[in-house]
Amino acid sequence: MSQPTIESILQEKRLFPPSAEFSQNAQIKSLEEYQHLYDKAKADPEAFWDQLAKSELHWFQKWDKVLDWQPPFAKWFVNGKINISYNCLDRHLTTWRKNKAAIIWEGEPGDSRTLTYAQLHREVCQFANVLKSLGVKKGDKVGVYMPMIPEAAVAMLACARIGAVHSVVFGGFSAEALRDRLIDGQAKLVITADGGWRKDAIVGLKPQVDKALEAGAVPSVENVLVVQRTKQEVNMQEGRDHWWHELQQKASADCPAEPMDSEDMLFILYTSGSTGKPKGVVHSTGGYNLYTHMTTKWIFDLNDTDVYWCTADVGWITGHSYIVYGPLSNGATTVMYEGAPRGSNPGCFWDVIEKYGVTVFYTAPTAIRAFIKMGEQHPNARDLSSLRLLGTVGEPINPEAWMWYHKVIGGERCPIVDTWWQTETGGIMITPLPGAIASKPGSATRPFPGILADIVDLDGNPAGDNEGGYLVVKHPWPSMMRTVYGDDDRFRRTYWEHIAPKDGKYVYFAGDGARRDEDGYFWVMGRVDDVLNVSGHRLGTMEVESALVSHPAVAEAAVVGKPDELKGEEVVAFVTLEGTYQGSDELSKELKSHVVKEIGAIARPGEIRFTDALPKTRSGKIMRRLLRNLAAGQEVSGDTSTLEDRSVLDKLREGT
Repeated sequence: MSQPTIESILQEKRLFPPSAEFSQNAQIKSLEEYQHLYDKAKADPEAFWDQLAKSELHWFQKWDKVLDWQPPFAKWFVNGKINISYNCLDRHLTTWRKNKAAIIWEGEPGDSRTLTYAQLHREVCQFANVLKSLGVKKGDKVGVYMPMIPEAAVAMLACARIGAVHSVVFGGFSAEALRDRLIDGQAKLVITADGGWRKDAIVGLKPQVDKALEAGAVPSVENVLVVQRTKQEVNMQEGRDHWWHELQQKASADCPAEPMDSEDMLFILYTSGSTGKPKGVVHSTGGYNLYTHMTTKWIFDLNDTDVYWCTADVGWITGHSYIVYGPLSNGATTVMYEGAPRGSNPGCFWDVIEKYGVTVFYTAPTAIRAFIKMGEQHPNARDLSSLRLLGTVGEPINPEAWMWYHKVIGGERCPIVDTWWQTETGGIMITPLPGAIASKPGSATRPFPGILADIVDLDGNPAGDNEGGYLVVKHPWPSMMRTVYGDDDRFRRTYWEHIAPKDGKYVYFAGDGARRDEDGYFWVMGRVDDVLNVSGHRLGTMEVESALVSHPAVAEAAVVGKPDELKGEEVVAFVTLEGTYQGSDELSKELKSHVVKEIGAIARPGEIRFTDALPKTRSGKIMRRLLRNLAAGQEVSGDTSTLEDRSVLDKLREGT
């Protein structure tokens, strides 16, 4: 199955409106209602968000000003006082939701737990007191390196409760990648587990933390808290390492939520950049709380009877916004699953849906393509009739996969919300509202109310219908990233200086190319920079190249993405070798393993091509565009006039 191409997507004319019954019961019931909200927000964005902030969230103190915009730096709900943990927990305890399931958790080996809002509140308060007992104060940074277990959500909510800043690192990252992020974020404490289950095997997490911290490599870390999940033996360093359960059972369940300034930092989350060092994306409290609350409510059309499941990991922004904060702020029941579809249990996702009566299901196109390969017999053998709404996230979905999802999983009755957004945006930006907007397979359709999206050229001029261009956002929104941690200049350069300001107004450039059709629907075409999208995860080419070059055999490396049916993109590395080293299958395997050790399994190159030289411009810049053509087996296209040595390209072409 191919990735969406410009030609195939622009020929996609099929329209799938919601059923009359769905629209009648939806939060936003018609295109007219959506258009009214969108026009109202466009005419006066500040009044729009002001009204929603008042009606939807609990504030300890009202704000003085809705928006302070000093491009490219925004402050929302200035001087307002709020706590996102309070909004996710405490305010539900005075209602019938107190005894409603907040988190339903299914473990990989088949164990399970359900936490009501009252139980979750108690655990969060206890753990917040554990953090306090170890000297964690408001503003301190806490690293979280966890499997998909309820304690991961408890840790995040406990940090937010006392004003500590959490920095969650995906449990699939290596010790080296973890170390880099802990150093950059100046973490005072790390929360981890002995291990986690992944595809029938135990993945050790505590040993990776030990390796990251060895020889005082992260001097800011004073304590490590360890959840006993898999019960294998781990090293516990006296004075530094503590078992979660031992401290938790002694802790008081009384911990009032700290009133936080709306602009206080809530979390740092690292995302790959095209220039090497991962970027610490900073999100603050009030605006993020409001935007994730509203997008979860309207896009997933939540009501109190829903069982909502987002299949992401909490190590990514999707897990932050749409497993933890957005659903819990709305008082929803959110499902967490530790496992993943695997050879021994290809139908595990459908088992979870059947077991818990999941009504709203949000997953990645990568997963959908994997399901297609596994065959229809697995979902067909389960009762999926509880489903009423489907969603996709992580990358553009090709129309064929959309249709399979619609037919086989949704039974042709469930609207599909194809969502476009990023770590940096904090929440979903372009999406159908399922009761109001008809879907087209492969299109994220229209901007969320309050999001002024456009497609422009490099000079900031709007593109015409079906003309490709750069996807930009023209007005601040509440959940936008505030800066790159410790590097305001990088924030400005990366997101605000690519597109020329029009009439002196700066626009946010998302890094994606897109088109808009004659119906105003957006079609996102993917990254325009050197960031790869592998299985919905963003990887910087420079990160993978740096890992390869750190191997003694490698002199130079260039990494590109190659279209892949399953992953969206596969990592292809072009490598030149040092001295007497010779390219071989053995060396190729060794280099792939080396990348896994340095970054993690998601970065493993699918292919390594050995070459004597790389195609470069006269100024020494590697022409990755040409390598992308070669990796995909395409004819080299575009301008090659700046190529320093054409023979390099000819040799590479002969070798492919």
